[in-house]
Amino acid sequence: MASSSHRRSRRPERRTGRVPLVTVVAVAAVALVVSLVVAFRPDGGGDDAAQAVRPVAGAQVSGSPTATPTATATAASASPKPSTASGTPSPTASATTAPSASPSEPPSTKPVARTASGTAPRAGRIRPGTSYQGIATSYDVGNGDGACSYGPTSDVMTAAMNTADYETSKACGAYVRVRAAGGTSVTVRITNECPAPCQAGQLDLSQQAFAKLAPLSAGRIPITWSLLSPATSDTISIRYKTGSTQYWCGIQAIGHRNPLARLEVRANGSWVALPRTGYNYFLSEQGSGCGGAIRLTDIYGERLTVEGIAVRPEAVQATGAQFAQH
Repeated sequence: MASSSHRRSRRPERRTGRVPLVTVVAVAAVALVVSLVVAFRPDGGGDDAAQAVRPVAGAQVSGSPTATPTATATAASASPKPSTASGTPSPTASATTAPSASPSEPPSTKPVARTASGTAPRAGRIRPGTSYQGIATSYDVGNGDGACSYGPTSDVMTAAMNTADYETSKACGAYVRVRAAGGTSVTVRITNECPAPCQAGQLDLSQQAFAKLAPLSAGRIPITWSLLSPATSDTISIRYKTGSTQYWCGIQAIGHRNPLARLEVRANGSWVALPRTGYNYFLSEQGSGCGGAIRLTDIYGERLTVEGIAVRPEAVQATGAQFAQH
C-alpha cells in the first residue's frame, strides 16, 4: 500500500446510470497498471522510504535537518576553551597577571648572619677580609678613654683610628690585627679617633701596643691591618647617656664583638633607626623608644633584640647577648 504522502485523493463519483461491462473491465485494467507503476518508481513511497527520514535514537529533534549539524559545530568549537566555572585562567590572563605579581612580592627581611667575605652588607669603609696599608704611630692613652666614649679602662691594647676610617664612630669597638713589616702582629680595639694630620690607613696605637711591633723610638713604621671577629666571653651592654629621659635619650652599645652598623628602637609598633654621633651614641631627639626594646645590627647583618633596659643614665646594663663570630 502506498504511504499517505503518495495517496491520491479521489472525488466521489456521481452515478448517472448503468455502466457497460466492457467499460468496467477497461477501467479496472487501467487502475491496475497505474498502481503497479506507482509501486515500482525509483523513489517509491513505500514504508521503507518513510523509515529513512525518521530521526535516529539519541539525536536532537529540532524539526530541521540542519539544526543538529549547526549545534554540533558550535559545541566542537567551544570545547577547546577552558571552562569559566573551573577557575582555570586563560592563556591571555596568565600572561597578563604573572609579570605583575612578581614586583609585589615583598623582599625577605629575615636577618642572616654572613661569614666574613669582604662583602658584609652593612660594612662601612672597613670591611672584613680586606687588608689595609698605612703607618703606625703611638700616643699615651692615659686612662683609656677616647672619642668612642667608652670611658676609662685598664685595657691598654687599644688604638685611635684616622678620621676617614673612623667614619663618624662606625669603627668604634672594632677589633683590628696590626702587622709590622717583619711579620710581628698585635690585636687592638678601636676606642678613639686620630684627627689630622693622621691620614687614611693610619693607626695611632697605644704605646704598649706599638712596643709589641717596634721600639717607641722608631716613631713611625709601615703596617698592614685588617678587621677581626675575635673569640670572646664578653657580652654586650647598653648604656644611656647622661641626661637621658623618656623624652630625650642617647643610647650606646658596649662590648660588641663585631662593629655595630645600626641601633634601632621600637616606637609606635615599628623599628626606628637612630642617628649615630661622632662620640658613639645613638640619639632619640624626640624620645621615641627611650626605655623600650632595642635592636642591634652588626656589619654582617645579624640582629639582636634587647628587652627590659630601663632609662638609667650612665649605668652599664648587661644584655647577656653577643654577635656570632666570623
